[in-house]
Amino acid sequence: DLSKAMSQAGTSQFQEVIRQELEYSMKVELDKILATAPSNELQHTKKDLEGFKKLFHRFLQEKGPSVDWGKIQRPPEDSIQPYEKIKARGLPDNIASVLNKLVVVKLNGGLGTSMGCKGPKSLIGVRNENTFLDLTVQQIEHLNKTYNTDVPLVLMNSFNTDDDTKKILQKYSHSRVKIYTFNQSRYPRINKETLLPIAKDVSYSGENTECWYPPGHGDIYASFYNSGLLDNLIAEGKEYIFVSNIDNLGATVDLYILNHLMNPPNGKRCEFVMEVTNKTRADVKGGTLTQYENKLRLVEIAQVPRAHVDEFKSVSKFKIFNTNNLWIALSAIKRLQEKNAIDMEIIVNPKTLDGGLNVIQLETAVGAAIKSFENSLGINVPRSRFLPVKTTSDLLLVMSNLYSLNAGSLTMSEKREFPTVPLVKLGSSFTKVQDYLRRFESIPDMLELDHLTVSGDVTFGKNVSLKGTVIIIANHGDRIDIPAGAVLENKIVSGNLRILDH
Repeated sequence: DLSKAMSQAGTSQFQEVIRQELEYSMKVELDKILATAPSNELQHTKKDLEGFKKLFHRFLQEKGPSVDWGKIQRPPEDSIQPYEKIKARGLPDNIASVLNKLVVVKLNGGLGTSMGCKGPKSLIGVRNENTFLDLTVQQIEHLNKTYNTDVPLVLMNSFNTDDDTKKILQKYSHSRVKIYTFNQSRYPRINKETLLPIAKDVSYSGENTECWYPPGHGDIYASFYNSGLLDNLIAEGKEYIFVSNIDNLGATVDLYILNHLMNPPNGKRCEFVMEVTNKTRADVKGGTLTQYENKLRLVEIAQVPRAHVDEFKSVSKFKIFNTNNLWIALSAIKRLQEKNAIDMEIIVNPKTLDGGLNVIQLETAVGAAIKSFENSLGINVPRSRFLPVKTTSDLLLVMSNLYSLNAGSLTMSEKREFPTVPLVKLGSSFTKVQDYLRRFESIPDMLELDHLTVSGDVTFGKNVSLKGTVIIIANHGDRIDIPAGAVLENKIVSGNLRILDH
């Protein structure tokens, strides 16, 4: 046992030496990069690289999935409240004074590349020519007009989306919403083999675009604080932010949740509220809330030891997942940021660049900080508050008559008999938005649809109706044109337009 202990001690000493060498090499490379920064960018770049250095240090310290599976417990009953209970409290007469304490923050760092679009994802048209950003501004403007309030919108951009977003913002200059922006950090991608940055200087245009990345939405705390905007909003009397992904069309300001935060029933305010919703088979990979070392903790699939992944995905054990709609106290962000006390697990995201080089980017997720805040709470909200548009299959749902649009908010049509959303799977011919739009002369009637699968070269004429389960599969080399006015109910269409009963 003594020799085993000695060899273990030797191994850990050896690992420590390697760690120190890697950190030193990284520091040397980052100093070289910083030396190329023009004077007007120096402070900003320095802050970014300091933040990256801290993250890299932690990355070298932690290895493997960072949760001890044995310590994971179901959250206590009262730590996740049903939305109905919160709604049942009603609203106070002075809801305007409560609203005036709120800031809406949208995570706007992502590009539309997964849907074949250039530029910020928030500028993709989703409904009646309106983009995600248009709908967000309409929602907040409607609130401000209805209650005579001043709820501002803050966009967290990345270096990928900042310029294009700022150009578009001019069109809202006369709307009744103050819009602010700040930028996420810009971190260097690192070579998977050498663990050194692939960037040689600070520029991020031309061939250098692939050298840098925005480090996930967990970066919001440091960037918001560093931008000075956090302090300005606190000085204006703002108390809470409502944070959500800009592509989640269900993430509208909820007055009942806001009232619960500002006027808690037990007198003790929550610093952090995470909206969760019930898992379906489509959400088995979503992060879930657990009890861990007496704190609520978000556990993501990447942190789960491999032997327990199936258990993590089970809908019976972990019934809910994180919608990434979060309500956070501004004063708490300031306090924790100043103490450097926000602890988020590192997500290691491997990428292969166009030239074939394997890199990794170190990221964090905004919801993972829940364990650093006092008195945090989960609220189990209706599925309607989680309506993300990640693919053209999602886009088809939100463009269809399943939803009606009112003041920027989408609500499920009253004509649909059951509140669940149909399962839609469009094949690779529909992946890019331009191809998708070209294949529908008009969006089909989907009020009575349960399931739609489309594969291959398929186009839809005007005024098609889809009901029940519809499966359309064009074989390789064949093409299927669904004629205008067709009604497909429980049909399988295959080959070159043979229609069978399902």
